[in-house]
Amino acid sequence: MSEQIGNLTFGIIKPDAVRAGKTGAIIQRITDGGFRIRAMKLIRMTREEAEGFYAVHRERPFFAGLVEFMSSAPCVVLALERDGAVKAWRDLMGATDPAKADAGTIRKEFAASIGENAVHGSDSEENARIEIAYFFSQLELVNSE
Repeated sequence: MSEQIGNLTFGIIKPDAVRAGKTGAIIQRITDGGFRIRAMKLIRMTREEAEGFYAVHRERPFFAGLVEFMSSAPCVVLALERDGAVKAWRDLMGATDPAKADAGTIRKEFAASIGENAVHGSDSEENARIEIAYFFSQLELVNSE
């Protein structure tokens, strides 16, 4: 990627939020938050794709349930751009536990539980680069200029 990676992050609107019809409202929150959508697609991850994406958690007790959930229904994957994208997206998402998320965050408004928490976001610039490349080719990243 030729962009400064600090300006890009990766997000997923998870199956629970898509199933609940919240995709449009979450995308509106993303754009209202100053993000430009550089790439977006509706996908249904296979079990193998979910296992590959979440491989870093393979030894964790929640891995099997996470893979099952993420491959259970369609989700929306996104490459998002703005200054300080990783931190800004994590701030907009809110705490993993929606009960502990701040008012005005996506998880406070749209998440049902820790497991079904509406959205995913990269936790570092390095992981943003890896996660974007997992789902998008260079050709799919649309330059907003």
